[in-house]
Parts: sequence; C-alpha cells; structure tokens
Amino acid sequence: MEENNKRQFTVTEEILASHSQRFLNLLMDYIAQLFLFIIAFTIAVAIAESNGNKNFMTNFVKNDIAQYTFVTCIALVYYNLFEIFFARTVGKFITQTIVVDENGEKPNYERILMRTICRLIPFESLSFLTIPARGWHDSISKTYVVNKHLLDEKKKQFYALQNS
Repeated sequence: MEENNKRQFTVTEEILASHSQRFLNLLMDYIAQLFLFIIAFTIAVAIAESNGNKNFMTNFVKNDIAQYTFVTCIALVYYNLFEIFFARTVGKFITQTIVVDENGEKPNYERILMRTICRLIPFESLSFLTIPARGWHDSISKTYVVNKHLLDEKKKQFYALQNS
C-alpha cells in the first residue's frame, strides 16, 4: 500500500481579501439585497391586494418586527443561495473574491449556513476592524474570503510542487 505524504493546500494571509474589497462586497451586496427587497415587497403587496388586503403596505410600514423579519429573510436567502451555489455573491463577483474553506475549496452548505446565520450577530460588522479583514461570520464558520486569481495561482503552484 502506497503511503500518501501529500499535504493539502492551506489558505494564507497573503491571498485574503483586503479591507477595501470586503467593504465593496458589503456595499454591492446591500444594493443587490435592496433590489431583491423591492421585488419581493412588490410581489407581497400585489398578493395582499389581490386577496383584498388594501392596508398591507400601511401596516407593514408601522410594524418594525415585520420589517426586520422581511429584511432578515431577504439577507438569509441572498447569502445562502449565492454562496452555496457559487461561493460568491454579487459583490464578490465584482471584486473578484470568493468564499473558501481552509484548504481553498468551496465550503459545504453547513459552513455557508453557519456563515450566513453569524451575519445576524449584533455588531458583527465591528469584527472587521481587525487585521487581516476577517469577520466573525468568517472565523466562526471557518471560511475565508480570498482573491480568486491569487487563490488559483497559489493552488496551481502548490499542487505542481506536490506532483513533481
């Protein structure tokens, strides 16, 4: 039986997304979520009005819990769908970054779900004040946001050395 001494690639600090990339991700993702909110809210209003509820919009505006719940659901669906299927959100596509596990691979859906739920931690955005730019939703879920091109290059180099 052949012994397998090959190591796996490990994400290093040099390929992590910068603070500015992370901020742009956040900004672009908020804009994308706003569009989703408008679409979903428009559909909800149309459904409510077609069922005879003419006060849906007025009641929604007065109900902080309903607003928070609706916005939270939009965020949870947005991050889960994009990161489970693509390991990237709209912001990450724009900044050429990607979510990976410690070995530079696409995280499984459990990690993405944990990552998304951790975004709901109060003051989670303050966790980005550290260096490197890694939020609690990253560290708790054991995921990393990295520069996609650097990741591909470093993995190619790493595995070329492993196979030689």
